[in-house]
Order: sequence, then C-alpha cells, then structure tokens
Amino acid sequence: MNPGTVVDIGREALEITLLMAAPMFLAALVTGLIVSVFQAATQINEMTLSFVPKLVAVFASLVIAGHWMMTLIIDFTRRLLESIPTMIG
Repeated sequence: MNPGTVVDIGREALEITLLMAAPMFLAALVTGLIVSVFQAATQINEMTLSFVPKLVAVFASLVIAGHWMMTLIIDFTRRLLESIPTMIG
C-alpha cells in the first residue's frame, strides 16, 4: 500500500462524509433562515424558537434521505472491504 492509495481512500471518505451531511446541514440552514426572517419581522427575540424547527427539519431530512445515505455508506464500505486483498498483496 503506497501513500497515494491512503490519500485516495481518505479523500473519498471525506467526500462521502460531506455528501451524507449535506441534506441535514441544508435543512438546518434553510429552516434557520426562515425562522430568523420570521423573528425579524415579528421582533420576537426568543433563542429557543429556532431550535425546535431546526430539529424537526433535520429529522425530516434524515427520514427522507436516510435510504440514500445508507446506500452510499454501504457501497463505500463494501468497495473498501473488497479492495483489501489488492491493497495488501
């Protein structure tokens, strides 16, 4: 196993991590933006008001994108485990 292979595996792992986190981050970002606009329009400055909608949005995105995320991580793990013999020998 050469250093280039290790770098490639690490890069691919980081890419998959970012892809898996993106739906939840985007849901929290959009929900936070909507709640902050609502708070600015109504002049309600309650810090806990944004927590519950963000939590619900992240949970909903996890339910919606969960199958895709599991498929992505299972495929990566399967490819990684199947390539072990070629990396060692």
